[in-house]
Amino acid sequence: MRMTKLGHSCVRLERDGQQIVIDPGVWSGADPVDGANAVLVTHEHADHIDTGKVRAALERDPALELWTNAAVAAQFDSFGGRVHAVGEGDAFTAAGFDVRVHGRDHAVIFPEMPVIPNICFAVDGTVFHPGDSFTVPVGEDVDTLLLPISAPWLKAAEVFDYARTVKPRMSYAIHDEVLNANGIGLIGGLASRLLGESYTRLEPGSAVEV
Repeated sequence: MRMTKLGHSCVRLERDGQQIVIDPGVWSGADPVDGANAVLVTHEHADHIDTGKVRAALERDPALELWTNAAVAAQFDSFGGRVHAVGEGDAFTAAGFDVRVHGRDHAVIFPEMPVIPNICFAVDGTVFHPGDSFTVPVGEDVDTLLLPISAPWLKAAEVFDYARTVKPRMSYAIHDEVLNANGIGLIGGLASRLLGESYTRLEPGSAVEV
């Protein structure tokens, strides 16, 4: 499976001529959904779903399908059966990829702010995307973890504890558009010390086999 980072928390997974895109938000490039056979969205925040671009893609391609939580799915109910509301414990096949759903809630940003739904996707038993959470995927042997490294809801200690708990072969940094080059370098230096060679960051547009 080929994984391409499109920006921030958005990745494209390709295999056998099929593509799925996860979390195409407003910081994910000009047209992150272009060419996708299916779109997976963890939650409703704009840095994880650009609703205008996803809606335009669904209108443009009548074969495109969207898999997400119920709150996001309700925003696209005019597309009928092409939009699928899923939750923790569900399993489905999207564009030939086997996907299992974990988690329920977004990480707490601040106690006074409401906690919104956030689901996580385990794809082909290989790649795990937690959205905005540190959900540990019970029962999954994660090879590739997409690791959020900077956000209002996290601190560095939680990032590294999470990676050590999940124990993937490799953690790839996501949720990084809120950092400048200095911040990326700082987190990278800490990761090298605490996670060693099991951590790296892809520049937007770069790809790797996973």
